[in-house]
Amino acid sequence: MADFHRGSRAALTLMYETHFQTVKSAVSPVLSGADRETVIHEVFFRLISDENLRRSYHSGAFGKWLFVVAKNHAIDYARRRARETPLGLVPGESSVAVELEPQIDARALLRRFREQVLPAEWLSVFEARFVKQLDQRAAARAAGVPRTTLVYRELRIRKLLRAFLLGWEANREQP
Repeated sequence: MADFHRGSRAALTLMYETHFQTVKSAVSPVLSGADRETVIHEVFFRLISDENLRRSYHSGAFGKWLFVVAKNHAIDYARRRARETPLGLVPGESSVAVELEPQIDARALLRRFREQVLPAEWLSVFEARFVKQLDQRAAARAAGVPRTTLVYRELRIRKLLRAFLLGWEANREQP
């Protein structure tokens, strides 16, 4: 156990070879495809790189402990992915699809949204997530805010943007 806690290459190699199937079986009911593979690799990466995680295992059945670690990581990953999906703004997912005519300058529309609706303190989040389309972790770093703050602001921005675009569409249709 001391070798594992220290991060001995031999102990970590043995752990990987012995418990790969354990991690895979923990993750598989929650995720599939590339997401499953990503989480499996993330679990082992965390074990290799995070001494605090290794030291959180004290005694008992190692496989059971690792199964719980992997399962929890898979659940967290699935939740993050669900929050990152732009609900209501993905084409074809909403019954109210905003179709912009080709002659409308989308940049002018976004500029109006920024100037008239978007709170100034949320501009960095808007730029990072909606303009640059960074993932949440990178966007939080770019905006200089904690990820939880970014998630909250992103949700609020989506609601503002949806209302703005639906209001614009309604006004456009009136004679």
